Amino acid sequence: MSRGVLFSIIGSVLFAVLYFYSTLLAPMDGEQIFGWRTLLTFPCLSAFIWWSGKQQLVIGLAQRMCRDPRIIIGALATSAFLGLQLWLFMWAPLHGRALHVSLGYFLLPLTMLLTGRLLYRERLSRLQNVAAACAAIGVANAFIQVGSLSWETLAVALGYPFYFVIRRRMDANHLGGLWFDMALLLPAGLYFIVTGSVGMEALESHRALLLLIPLLGVLSSTALVFYMLSSQMLPLSLFGLLGYVEPVLLVFVALLLGETIRGSEWLTYIPIWLAVALLAADGLRSLRLPRRSED
Repeated sequence: MSRGVLFSIIGSVLFAVLYFYSTLLAPMDGEQIFGWRTLLTFPCLSAFIWWSGKQQLVIGLAQRMCRDPRIIIGALATSAFLGLQLWLFMWAPLHGRALHVSLGYFLLPLTMLLTGRLLYRERLSRLQNVAAACAAIGVANAFIQVGSLSWETLAVALGYPFYFVIRRRMDANHLGGLWFDMALLLPAGLYFIVTGSVGMEALESHRALLLLIPLLGVLSSTALVFYMLSSQMLPLSLFGLLGYVEPVLLVFVALLLGETIRGSEWLTYIPIWLAVALLAADGLRSLRLPRRSED
């Protein structure tokens, strides 16, 4: 378990580094960076699936697609949603929208809780209900200040629950489903690379990119592998709890990039951070209960 915790933290740190790393890839735009990330991550993911002996997950899902074309439609939908998230993750730091995306990741655990409550009738604990109320205060302040939440925040906070609901409906919430998501994104990735602002010939005048682009693939795939390894080593509740490390790091990256939290926005962030703290406390409490019962 200690190794799983370490791997999860390493993965979160690498994702935060990747968030900042995109700013070093100028003059490439967010679409072209997304293209390179997709193209370079896919073979690494394939190698990891082969190395871990999970090929049957891919083969089994492919066989089901042949029998039921609806699964192909679902795979196209989940791939599109994942592509949007991967693109947004690369695009936001380049356009001064990193804080908006980090806010979406802070809200994500709460929208996942509400999705489970509404769609799967999962019960919320007392602390989870209080956390939801705190988050509602933060969201209400955002509406008061600007009339709505930014589309970047909503894309993360609402997009991922929809993504996982479809994956669950397809019975493809595993590495095989992720492999098909990434495979279906390859044409889009290649398109953005070819039509991007920096062509293959122009790379000669930006020699630093010749090193930085391969490192992008290494960072992305390594973060993904550590993330998946930790998910296999840890109880789901602890794995979800450690997922709160990433949005905290993303805020620091956004501030490092020169973005600021205005005075009127603190009433949005503080209640949501308090909600995250309450969810963390609830997760720790749920982990200790089984141990006490065993004693």
